[in-house]
Amino acid sequence: MHDTVKFLSQEEAINIDMELFDEYKFSVDQLMELAGLSVATAIAKTYPLQAMKRKGTLLVCCGPGNNGGDGLVCARHLKLFGYEPTVFYPRRTNKPLFENLVVQCQEMDIPFLFFMPEVRLVNDSYNLVVDALFGFNFKPPVRADFEDCMKKLKNLSIPVCSVDVPSGWDVEKGNEEGIKPEFLISLTAPKLCAQHFKGKHHWLGGRFVPPSLATKYELNLPSYPGTECCVKLPLVS
Repeated sequence: MHDTVKFLSQEEAINIDMELFDEYKFSVDQLMELAGLSVATAIAKTYPLQAMKRKGTLLVCCGPGNNGGDGLVCARHLKLFGYEPTVFYPRRTNKPLFENLVVQCQEMDIPFLFFMPEVRLVNDSYNLVVDALFGFNFKPPVRADFEDCMKKLKNLSIPVCSVDVPSGWDVEKGNEEGIKPEFLISLTAPKLCAQHFKGKHHWLGGRFVPPSLATKYELNLPSYPGTECCVKLPLVS
């Protein structure tokens, strides 16, 4: 057993996800709800509402896959926590799960954008940006329809909070030229790219891994305190 939490390869991350679905009978929406809640909770712990300016506004950027679904769930919970999220969701997934997540946000009066505002406007309007564009299935390069968004994320002066994998990064090698998030929350277990994370806050979320699965992959996950759904990880020096 390793002394520290294991950092997963892309293949290991995909295999663990498949085992959660196939062997342990979790559903996609079940894991997405738990993951999104842990993201929102970690953000609230790191950036308390009472310490924010602009009435707790934040922009949640969601991609077309499951990482984007985590972002939609995160936005809903942040709204329940008292924040004022806006969702940028340019390319929607035509599946009932994602359509339902959108309706849930809309019914909570969370506004949606179909374009990414200019950098100055984002900096002036929001306290931080949640990056939920691409997950651990991503392989470079970034598709053309997301290039503008990625360029703007790289040039923001407000904190960027990445969900599981900073968008545009190689899941294993990272990306020195990519976005530089201040906050990263790894889900299930950190991916190898998290070893290249140079931000201030690294969290682990998704408190749903069965002990037998953690043992099989030698994840060496830290203990979650009490009833918490997220735990802070030490930064890699």
